[in-house]
Amino acid sequence: MELTIIQKISAYALPVIFAITVHEAAHGYVARYFGDMTAHYLNRITLNPIRHIDPMGTILLPALLFIMSSPFLFGWAKPVPVNFSNLRNPKKNMLWVALAGPASNLLMAIFWTIILVRIDLFPAQAELFLRVMSLAGIQINIVLMVLNLLPLPPLDGGRVAVSLLPYPWSNKLAGIERYGFFILIFLLFSGLLSGILTPLINISTSIIFSIFG
Repeated sequence: MELTIIQKISAYALPVIFAITVHEAAHGYVARYFGDMTAHYLNRITLNPIRHIDPMGTILLPALLFIMSSPFLFGWAKPVPVNFSNLRNPKKNMLWVALAGPASNLLMAIFWTIILVRIDLFPAQAELFLRVMSLAGIQINIVLMVLNLLPLPPLDGGRVAVSLLPYPWSNKLAGIERYGFFILIFLLFSGLLSGILTPLINISTSIIFSIFG
């Protein structure tokens, strides 16, 4: 028995949308905690996906990768605005604001892993649908976590590196941010990104399943 294409899209849609939107909301929540109210005033600290959806990154790109049976399923939402200069300790607090997104993806990957390994607790009619949904949730969240931890601004890992590096190295790395998106696109289409991410994704998946599987 297999799911229809509509059922498959439905099974993928929920974990993909929430993986991306919760990631962004987490940044805003932690930024508010450390003193920056920008996202709060713009009503971006919410789990309402409509507030975060980017037509290309949240819908079109994941759908295209799904149709192409890509080994990696990922996307992005509208970035939650953070004014780092408003943080109580900008360089130090930047670390926690940046880590909030990947941390939320880690927690969601763990959640979907627990659902997957406890699939027998659900009605038999829903098992196949939930299995596909859980696998999608694990994949998208681990990919987003690993991808965003790469030390390349404006990815979260780049901001973590800027926070940890001493001056003037932190300023030099921060200066790369204007080129970061183009570097990422080059890595994606050259195949280098896959070579970097694959072993990290496999290791992360193995660790999560060994603990929660």
